[in-house]
Amino acid sequence: MRADEVAGDGTTTAEEVSPEDMVRLCDLRYRYAAGIDTRDWPLHRSIFTDEIEVDFSSYSGRPSARMSADDWVLGLQPLFSGLAASQHTMTNPRAVVTGDRATLQMYVQAEHVLDHDEPDGWFTLGGRYDDRMVRTPAGWRIESVTLTIMWRRGRPDIMDLAIERGSAALGASS
Repeated sequence: MRADEVAGDGTTTAEEVSPEDMVRLCDLRYRYAAGIDTRDWPLHRSIFTDEIEVDFSSYSGRPSARMSADDWVLGLQPLFSGLAASQHTMTNPRAVVTGDRATLQMYVQAEHVLDHDEPDGWFTLGGRYDDRMVRTPAGWRIESVTLTIMWRRGRPDIMDLAIERGSAALGASS
């Protein structure tokens, strides 16, 4: 796949994306999902640079923020610990590589389950991630994540209920 074809304007000086880079870039996004869905916080943390930019404004309405990756991962734990299950499915990757920098766009469908047995205890998001990555001595790492929500289904309020449950559970276990 040619990066300038992905960019669409033919004016980039980006390199052709090698199959090896494509696999490694996509693997970061897959490990992002696996870390969250299995609550494997060290795995989730391993994919980021030390400082990251996170823009979930299309979901939360809050502006993008720069933070430590440790703080980002710590901040996810109450929500996902309060859910009975989650599943992030990623598809249709499109990458551009320029030297030691890359961008990756990938579609996501994210299922969030508060109670397995409650039909109204689910919330699903559909959209895309736009990531910026950097090649480090340890391999590719994500330095910026932007989530763009394209559609929603179910009860968004279960997310707040999950944060309450997860915070209580994490507080009880410390």
